[in-house]
Amino acid sequence: MASGPEPAGAGATGLRLPSGASAGACALAALAWGGAAAGRRFWLLVPLLAAAAGAAVGWRRRRWWLPAAAVVVAAGVSGALAAGREQAVLAAVLPSGRLVAAGVASTDAVPEREGERFVLRPGHLAVPGGWQAWSGPRLAVIGPAAGIVAGERVAVEGTLRPGGFFTRSGPVAATVRARRVERLGPATDPLFATGNLLRRRVLAGVDAYGERPAAALLAGFLIGDESGLSDGDAEALRRSGLSHFVAVSGSNVALFLAAWWLAAGPLGWGPRRRAVLGLAGLALFVVVTRWEPSVVRAATMAALVLGGRLVGRAVDGWFALGGAVTSLLLVSGELAVDAGFQLSVAATAGVLAGGGLWRHRRPRWAWVALGATVSAQAAVAPLLLVHFGAVPLFAPLTNVVAAPLVAAATSVGGIGVVTGATPLTGVGLLLADGVLSVARFGRDLPQLGWAGVVVLGATAVVSVARPGLRPVLALSGALAVAAVTLPSGGPPEGPEAIFLDVGQGDAVLLWGPAGEVILVDGGPDPAVLRRSLLDRGVRRIDLLVVSHPHADHLSGLAGITGWAAVGRLWHGGREGEAVETLLGEMAAAGVPVEVPRVGWQARVGCFTLDVLGPVRRYESPNDASLVLRVTAAGTTVLLPGDVEAVAQADLGPLPSDVLKVPHQGAATSDLRWLAASAPGLAVVSVGPNSFGHPAPEVIAALEEAGAAVRRTDLEGDVVILLGAGKGGAAFASLPASRCWLPLPGPWPSRRPPPGGTPRRP
Repeated sequence: MASGPEPAGAGATGLRLPSGASAGACALAALAWGGAAAGRRFWLLVPLLAAAAGAAVGWRRRRWWLPAAAVVVAAGVSGALAAGREQAVLAAVLPSGRLVAAGVASTDAVPEREGERFVLRPGHLAVPGGWQAWSGPRLAVIGPAAGIVAGERVAVEGTLRPGGFFTRSGPVAATVRARRVERLGPATDPLFATGNLLRRRVLAGVDAYGERPAAALLAGFLIGDESGLSDGDAEALRRSGLSHFVAVSGSNVALFLAAWWLAAGPLGWGPRRRAVLGLAGLALFVVVTRWEPSVVRAATMAALVLGGRLVGRAVDGWFALGGAVTSLLLVSGELAVDAGFQLSVAATAGVLAGGGLWRHRRPRWAWVALGATVSAQAAVAPLLLVHFGAVPLFAPLTNVVAAPLVAAATSVGGIGVVTGATPLTGVGLLLADGVLSVARFGRDLPQLGWAGVVVLGATAVVSVARPGLRPVLALSGALAVAAVTLPSGGPPEGPEAIFLDVGQGDAVLLWGPAGEVILVDGGPDPAVLRRSLLDRGVRRIDLLVVSHPHADHLSGLAGITGWAAVGRLWHGGREGEAVETLLGEMAAAGVPVEVPRVGWQARVGCFTLDVLGPVRRYESPNDASLVLRVTAAGTTVLLPGDVEAVAQADLGPLPSDVLKVPHQGAATSDLRWLAASAPGLAVVSVGPNSFGHPAPEVIAALEEAGAAVRRTDLEGDVVILLGAGKGGAAFASLPASRCWLPLPGPWPSRRPPPGGTPRRP
C-alpha cells in the first residue's frame, strides 16, 4: 500500500509525517508495542484482553477497531509468551557437576577473560552407554572454543554451574566451564551454511590486516561484528553519536542489495524477479550479520517494500516501518523491551520525518543529511538518556562528516574484501581510519543529560513558535547548555575515597582538595573508567597503582595515557601480556614505573600511602596483590587488592576505618581475618556476575563484626568523605595549601635500608 498525500503543513515545517494507510500502519505498530510490553507482565494481560474485547464489541461498526483490538491482543499474548520462555530458561533446575552434551551453537564464540564464550542449544546428553536426546535450556559455554560459529554442531565436556542470567543473545540457564569443545560438523541448514561462508570470507579479508583498529571497524560496517573493536574506540563511537554505523541497519541493507543484484546479473532482470531475488538476499544478510534487532528491523522493512513490488503496490517508508514493527512484535514480543530495537525504530522514524527538514537549502545533500541526523537524534534522545544517561550534543555534525566516509568505506572495502582486491580494501581501511578520527575527536565534545535536553528542546520549540526571539534564544540556550555540560564540580573540599562503579571489578579514586589524584586499579572496561573520571573533570593522575594483573583490575587502564596525564605507575611486578602492554604504553608516554616493596611510604598531597604487602612471593596473583594503607585527615583506608586466605594469614589483622573487601566479596577470604580487620565501613566493589559475588557468608561476617556494608552494584559510586566520620579530622583543618605537595622531581618515599629485610607492618 502507498501512503496518502503529504499532510498539510509538511511543506512549511519540512517534516514528512505519515498519513492515510501509513498513519494506520504506524498506529497499529504503537498498539502492538504497548500490547507486547504489557503482555510481558502477566498481571496486566487480563485487563488488556478485557479492554480489547470491549473495544471490539462496543465499536463493531467501525471496522478499524477490529484489527486494532486483534493486534493488541495478539501482541499481548506474544509478550506474555516471550516472558514465559525467558523465565523458563532462567528458572530451569539443573544439577551441578560434570556435563557432556552435544548441540548447536546459537552464537559465535567471542573472547572473554577466562577463554571464549558461546551459547549452546543442547540436543543430546551423554549418559552411561551412549547418548540420549535432551532438549535442555540454553547454556553459556566458556572454554577453548576458538572459531566456533553459530549453527555449527558441537560437543562440550566440562563442569556445569547452575544459575540463570541474561546474555546479549538472551537468557541462559547455567554456565559450563568447558575442558573440551569439539566440532561435530558445520551448519546443516543451507542458509546458515552460505551465510557462515560469506561471513568467514569477510572476516578473513579483514583479519589479514591484523589488529589494526580500522580493520575492526570495517568488519563492523560490513557485518556488524564489533568484537575486534577496542573498548576505547567503541566508547568513542558511542559518545560521538556514531555507534549506529556498526549496528547494521537500513543503509547497509541497501548497499548489500545493490551488490547482491549486481552479482546476480541476468537473474535479477525485471522488477518481480529482482524482488524475489532480493527477498532471498535479505534472509542471507540477516544470517551473515547475526540477526541483531536493528538488522531484523531494516530487513523486514525492505522485505515489505519488495513484497509490495511483487503484488504491484508501492510501499512507502512509514508504512514499511509500521508494518515491520507490528509483525516483529507479534512474532517476538521480547523486542518491545530491547534497547537496540527501540533505538533502531526511533532513529528510523526520525530520519523518515526529518530527512527533508531543510531540503530546499543548498548544497542539498548536506542539508538533507543534517536534517535527517538532527531529527534522528531528537527521536532517540529520550532513549539514550534512559539507557546511557547522556546524549552527544554534536552528534548531528559528526554524523554529517562521518556518513559519507562510512558509505564509501562499506562499498569500496566490501568489494575489496569479498573479491580479494587488496588496493580496494586498503582504501576502505583509510576511510575507516577517517571515521575513527571523527569518533575520537567527538568523544570529548559535550554530552547532554536530562537538564540539557530539556533546555535545548524547549529552546527549539519556542524558536519555531516565535521566530523573532531566535537570536536571544540561541544565545541563552547555548549558555544554558554549556552550564549543564561542564564537568560536575571539581576537587572536593576535603579528601575523598571514591569506589567507582565499574561493574565486576575494582577501581578506587583517591581525590584531594588541591586536585591531587591517586587511582588504584581501573576495572574491566576502559570506556566506563574514562567516563567516570572525565565526568568529574579528572584529567591528571598523580599516582596510578595496579594491584595485580587480572582483567577486572587492569583492562580498564588500556589507553589511559591517551586522555589523562599519568605522573607515576606502581605495579606488583607480576609478568603477563596485559602488564607488558600497559608498561609499553607508560614507556611511550614517558611515565616512571616502580615496583614498590613492603615498608615503602609515599605522600601525595593529603594522602599518605604505606605498602603493607605482598610480604613474600605467592603462586596466586591474587595473593601477590599490592596491599596499601592510605591515610588522610586521620582516616585510614585499607586497599588489599584481591588477597585471599593465604596472604591474609601472612599479613595478620589490619584494622582500618574503611576496608575495600577483597575479590568482590568472594568466598576466598578468611572470615576471621575479615572480622578482625572489619572497620566501621566495608565497601564491596562488584557488578552483575554469575560467580555468586559477594558471598553471603562474607557479608554476614562483616555485619556481625559491626561493619556497615556498602556495594557498588546496589548504589553506584560509593563516595567516602575522609575525616568526616570515625577518627577523622574536620575538613576546615585541611587547607589546600597544606595538603598539596607538588611532585616534579624524585618520588618522596622512605624505603627499607639497602640489603635489609622488610619487616611486616
